[in-house]
Amino acid sequence: MTTGVRRRMGVEERRQQLIGVALDLFSRRSPDEVSIDEIASAAGISRPLVYHYFPGKLSLYEAALKRAADDLAARFAEPRTGPLGARLLRVMGRYFDFVDGHGPGFSALMRGGPAVGSSTTNALVDSVRQAAYVQILSHLDVTEPPARLELVVRSWISLAESTALLWLDGRRIPRAELEAQLVQDFGALLAVSAAHDAWMAALVRRVVAAEPADGPLGNLAGRLAELLG
Repeated sequence: MTTGVRRRMGVEERRQQLIGVALDLFSRRSPDEVSIDEIASAAGISRPLVYHYFPGKLSLYEAALKRAADDLAARFAEPRTGPLGARLLRVMGRYFDFVDGHGPGFSALMRGGPAVGSSTTNALVDSVRQAAYVQILSHLDVTEPPARLELVVRSWISLAESTALLWLDGRRIPRAELEAQLVQDFGALLAVSAAHDAWMAALVRRVVAAEPADGPLGNLAGRLAELLG
C-alpha cells in the first residue's frame, strides 16, 4: 500500500489553478456571490494562501476574466472558407457554448456590478468586442471599413451580447434558432445599410452571390423575397 503525497505547486502553477477554480465557481454563480473562502476550499488551500498569490478578490477575478476573455475572443476566429452565413453560424455556436457554460459570470460581466467596475475589467470586455470586430471584417474581406460598415458590425456585436443576456433569463427560445436568427440579423443590418449606400450595396451583392439557398443568409433572402412578393 502506498501513501499519496501532495505535490507542491510552483507559484505560476498555483496561480493558474486558482484562476481555474474561480472560473468554475463563476460559471455557476455571480462573482459577487463567491467568497475567497469558497475559492480557497475548492482549491484545497487556506484563505491566507490565496492572498499570497492574489492581493484581493478583484485581482483574482480580473485574472480569471482575462482567461475567459481570451477564450471568448478566440471563439470568433474561423477559417475564411465557405459562405459567410455558415461561418457566422459556427461562430455563434461557439459563442453560445461559452455563454451557456459561464452564464452567471457572463451576465455579471456584461451587466456590471461591484466586482466588474474596474478599468481593467472594462478594457478586457472591450478587447473581446474589438477581436470580434476585427474577425468579422476579415470574413468580409475588408481592411478599411467605411463608417456605415463599422456601425453595422459594432451594432451586431452589441446585439449578440444583449441577445445572449436575454436568453440566459429563462432560455425561452431554442438556442439553435437564436444562433441562426443572429446570423440573419447581421444580414438584415447589412441590407438596411445597403439601401442607403452604394458601397454597402455592392458588398451585400457580393455576400449574397456566394450564399446557398439553404444557408442562413440565403434562407433570409428567400423569405424576404416571399414577403415582398
